[in-house]
Amino acid sequence: MRKLIILGLLAATVAPSVASAQSYGEVRRSERNLREEKRDLRQAQRYGDRRDVREARRDVRDARQEAREDWRDYRRTHRDVYRGGNWRAPFRYSQWNAGAQLRPAYYSSRYYITDINRYRLPRPGVNQRWVRHYNDVLLVNVRTGRVITAHRAFFW
Repeated sequence: MRKLIILGLLAATVAPSVASAQSYGEVRRSERNLREEKRDLRQAQRYGDRRDVREARRDVRDARQEAREDWRDYRRTHRDVYRGGNWRAPFRYSQWNAGAQLRPAYYSSRYYITDINRYRLPRPGVNQRWVRHYNDVLLVNVRTGRVITAHRAFFW
């Protein structure tokens, strides 16, 4: 009886770690599925008719929605990684949108997010950096200062 109780407690402590690993795998699979659907859409646009393109667009939209849901679930189960902490900048908070022009003080190397894999952000392109602005994350072209993508309330 005692072994059975110990085995049950052990299973109860291992189950949450297995569930979080499964959610990480779901995120990866849904991102891969989205890439495949986008490739199918390009092929339909190149070689298919209108109906094929319409169906491929619907499939991409569904895959993108599934990827978003999996990403939200992953963030919800890994709150400790996305905890905001006490982070303040020497300037006031501004809500930036894609296409906005930033001054160099807003995207200096001091504000770069260096560990993009930890936050599961996509790899930035040439001359692009992920920058933290209070609890938001901005993808900025460092040559021009233009905001490419803005994720609001990225950190809790």
